[in-house]
Amino acid sequence: MVHADELERIYDAHAQAIFGFALNLTRNEADTRDVLQDLFRRLAARPETLQGVRDERAFLLRLTHNLAIDLMRRRSTRERTVEAVAVEAGEVFAPASYPDELVFRRQLAEALAILPEEQRAVVHLKLWEGMTFECIAETLGIPPNTAASRYRYGLDKLRARLRPIYEEIQ
Repeated sequence: MVHADELERIYDAHAQAIFGFALNLTRNEADTRDVLQDLFRRLAARPETLQGVRDERAFLLRLTHNLAIDLMRRRSTRERTVEAVAVEAGEVFAPASYPDELVFRRQLAEALAILPEEQRAVVHLKLWEGMTFECIAETLGIPPNTAASRYRYGLDKLRARLRPIYEEIQ
């Protein structure tokens, strides 16, 4: 078993990033909490999991990605419609203080929800975690060029979807 102090350190250092990433993937807070709990349960049961890991956060995000995909497959969430996903999506962003900002954030969350999971994962890791394409590739188990192209395609879709809203707010 991993020592409680070590688990606490890992949780304090990475739980917020892991939660945000899992929420962006699952689009459901309860599923996200299940993924987070499963991740830390596994770490507690198998302390050797983190031995020799160079980038602890990237490794944990990769495990989170795998657990979220497994959970989604088990629950058949890929069969949900885009509208259902957008409706049940939790807030990924901090609360907005201006009405226009709130509208834009809601539209951004909906735009993210319609991205294919593969693009959404890369966009999240690049924008919210600040990872390089090489680190994203390692985290998701894909080639760096694939990570870069998924990012580019995802951003193109986000720009197309959000441009009218951004222009309206300006």
